Amino acid sequence: MSLDDLQDDLEGGYSDLGDEVSMSLDRETRNELAMLEAAFNPDETDELLRRAVHLLFQQTVDTGNLDFHLRSEYDVTYDEYLSGMTFDEMRGGGQQMAQQQDDRDNRRYQF
Repeated sequence: MSLDDLQDDLEGGYSDLGDEVSMSLDRETRNELAMLEAAFNPDETDELLRRAVHLLFQQTVDTGNLDFHLRSEYDVTYDEYLSGMTFDEMRGGGQQMAQQQDDRDNRRYQF
């Protein structure tokens, strides 16, 4: 997979989500959400859920967990996604690296 595949999946997922998401909650999640509502007293429960998504996203970026999963699935990192190009493309592409390796191999046998 590639950066283009990631972009396609993001666009598809974004449109699939729409503006609202309905979900079922297990007992533990309901209890924790009720505790957070009591503590923070938000105008709507939706606000707590939005904060939770932001917090999870930021945590996975900060710990490198997002990069690990993106690299495993798409062979890119979050920074590469943000820049719109892979690190290899930033350095001039894979062709240049292959040429450098060939040059080193050829020089090895020259005296």
